[in-house]
Order: sequence, then C-alpha cells, then structure tokens
Amino acid sequence: MTAFSTDASSFRIKALALTSVHDSNITGSQKHAGRKRLETLSMKHIETEVKFYLPEIEPVRNIIIRMGAESTGRIFETNLRFEDAEKNLIQRQSLLRLRKDTRTRLTFKAPSNDPDAEFKTLKELEVEVSDFATMRRILEALGFHAEQIYEKWRETFVFQATTLCLDAMPFGNFLEIEGEKTAIKDLADRLGLLWKKRITANYLAIFETIRQEFGLPFTDLTFENFDSTSIDVARVMQRFAADAEPVAGRISDHRQ
Repeated sequence: MTAFSTDASSFRIKALALTSVHDSNITGSQKHAGRKRLETLSMKHIETEVKFYLPEIEPVRNIIIRMGAESTGRIFETNLRFEDAEKNLIQRQSLLRLRKDTRTRLTFKAPSNDPDAEFKTLKELEVEVSDFATMRRILEALGFHAEQIYEKWRETFVFQATTLCLDAMPFGNFLEIEGEKTAIKDLADRLGLLWKKRITANYLAIFETIRQEFGLPFTDLTFENFDSTSIDVARVMQRFAADAEPVAGRISDHRQ
C-alpha cells in the first residue's frame, strides 16, 4: 500500500524526484516547465478565501452580475461535521465534512503549512461520492460520528479564475471570495467592500460565538433552529472583522 501525505511540500519533493530519473535526456527549459507544473499541482489542494458580512445581499449581487460573472445556480446544502470519540479533529483544527447539495462530497481540511493572516488559508482534500447515506455509514463504521449539522443556501458565481459565493446562513448573509490572493483583493475593491472588514473566521466559529452570546440552547446550525429565535447578530459580526479588537475566547479553529 502506498502511503499518502497531505503535506504539499512533501508531495512536491517526491514528485520532483521522479522527474530526475531521465534528467540526462531533458533540456533545462523542459525541467523548468516541469517544476512549474508540479508546483501548480501541489497548490491545487490549498484553499484561499475571505468572507464579508452583508447586511444587504442584493446590491452586491447586482454588481457581481454587472461585472459579467456567471452564476452556476443557487442550491441548498446540508453538511455533517464528523468527529471521533476523543475529538481529535477539532483539537488538530481539522475538519471532516460530508456535504449534500446537488452532489455528495467528502472533504478534509487542515491548517496550511504557510498561513497568512490576511486570508483564510487551508489544506483541502475533497472527493465526490455516489451516496450520502452510505458514506455516512462508512464513516461511522470507522469510528467517526456526526457531531454537528449545518445548513446554507449558496449561489455560486465564477469570474475569471475566482469563485464568489453568496451564502445565506441561518444567522445572516455573506459573500465568500476564493481564488488567488491578488484576485481576491481586486474583486473586493471592485465590489466596494472594505478590505479591513474582511472575515477569516469560519461559519461554525461565528455560530459558536453567537450561540454563547445569546445563550442559544442548540448546537446544530439549521434554519429551523433559528426560526424560533429573534436576535440581532450585527454587533457580533463586527467582532470578526479584520480591524476589530481581538475577541476574548473567540474560537479560531478551521472548521468550515
């Protein structure tokens, strides 16, 4: 059995070693091109993004459409966050998630080896699976359990090499921008969003702060649970902006 490492640098070193087997028959320019392709391949498993809280979603959506971004549709997501009995995943700031929308995908996320305070940057591995219920049973047979449910409505837009997601969460609306760092900054500026108001926390961390702030009795982030509450989260959201003072006790894990 071949060992698999999620460490991008480890993957890059091993892959480059394979290219040196017949180095005597490869020109300098070919070697350089090969290394660049491998560098790009290793970065495919790195997720780089930021979010912005949107008191009103339609003005931003209209600008996105006028820019020429292409909508791939608005869909409802059900997500299960899995954990083991010792809660090793959250202790390692990692996420094991099973998502169902128009497809079913299993995702693993972990902290990046090269973190950047300006962005949310994670290692991400994802695979599409054919059956949500069966995949859940497999994970449970391996010793994991569904620790938390969270839901969202998401409309996804594609603009050049960047993805923009308008997310309706049970506690508010957000724009998530994912792509290259310079492209993310450029799009935020074009959309009239202040960079200092960006959010790098994930939705579950935001929810946990809201839950503690308002003494909410539930731990699942569902629309049904929030239908029975009447709270104003605007003041809480201000704490997660990049220019905010550090929040005592803020959860800073990488569950998304």
